[in-house]
Amino acid sequence: MNNSTKRPQPDDTPALNERLSSGMEALSLEELDEFMKRAKSRAANFTPAQRQAVAEPQAAPEVVEEVAVAIAPERLAGLLQNFYPELPAGSLRPRRLVQGVIFDFDNTLARLKQPIAGLMESGARQAEAYMRSTGMDFPENFWKNIVEARIFAQTKSDDEQEEHVADDALSFLLQFFGYPASRMDGDVLRRAVDIFYAPEMTAWELMPGALALLRWLNAEGYKVALIANYGCDRVFQRIVDYSGLRPFLDVCLCSGAVEWRKPGREIYEGVLKRWDAEPYELVCVGDSLKHDIAGGLQLGSLTVLCRMIPLAEDQRIADLVAPDRVINDLAQLPALIRAWAE
Repeated sequence: MNNSTKRPQPDDTPALNERLSSGMEALSLEELDEFMKRAKSRAANFTPAQRQAVAEPQAAPEVVEEVAVAIAPERLAGLLQNFYPELPAGSLRPRRLVQGVIFDFDNTLARLKQPIAGLMESGARQAEAYMRSTGMDFPENFWKNIVEARIFAQTKSDDEQEEHVADDALSFLLQFFGYPASRMDGDVLRRAVDIFYAPEMTAWELMPGALALLRWLNAEGYKVALIANYGCDRVFQRIVDYSGLRPFLDVCLCSGAVEWRKPGREIYEGVLKRWDAEPYELVCVGDSLKHDIAGGLQLGSLTVLCRMIPLAEDQRIADLVAPDRVINDLAQLPALIRAWAE
């Protein structure tokens, strides 16, 4: 063995520990064997008292019995006082597990009184007549192209998860028929879109029990949001006003305003920030597995599927998207909210 290597001596245990813990080179087999021999030699010299101390188990720590301490009545009264008298009585309550509810609009809180096909045809015919009155020239029955452009934009938006807003859809259509942006009057374009949607704006009626449900949520202190996939924000906001929902809503948002669509998480982010809430503290309610329930599940929220007006397209994904609960009447929702909030 190299004479420069220092063998462990009987009293070298601290130095050995330091060497091992510092990441230095490990002992060779010869060094380890020599160390063990010296350790056994030291143990052989232990006194009977030392051997007994090593063999005996350590005594359990002494248990100190708790003794009740009397608190003077005036001190106890001080601890029980209301430290925030400026706040309304009862406002300091534990945070509930449900902070708010996010509703879809169509077939959830409201429904159309007439078939959408007839409403679109009526609006498209009026929009065509208006644009012709401004001097624009189109092929016969141009209104059909307006309807097709809306349907195409909705389908494309759904596929790409980015909203193709109504103004852009009509603008692209007009460009295809020879009206480039340089020849297009922006006011005429917006007016034509408003006219196209006008029959639909006033054709909505609230679902049975919708107002009673919203009043209950407001009275119980829950926040309420309305988030919908809709291609024109100014039209959607008018629909909400016409339906009488505005006073009950803390947030009212559609994809036409932000150009994001459900089920993408982005459209929900504003609600989370405004409410300072976590996703699991929200309940997403809607009629579409593809948009409302899938969106809520991706967000991490509780989900409730409304089946007052079932969607045929849901059958294709019924085995893939499972809501937490299913209801057939809005009156069933308060009981679910109460159970989840406790």
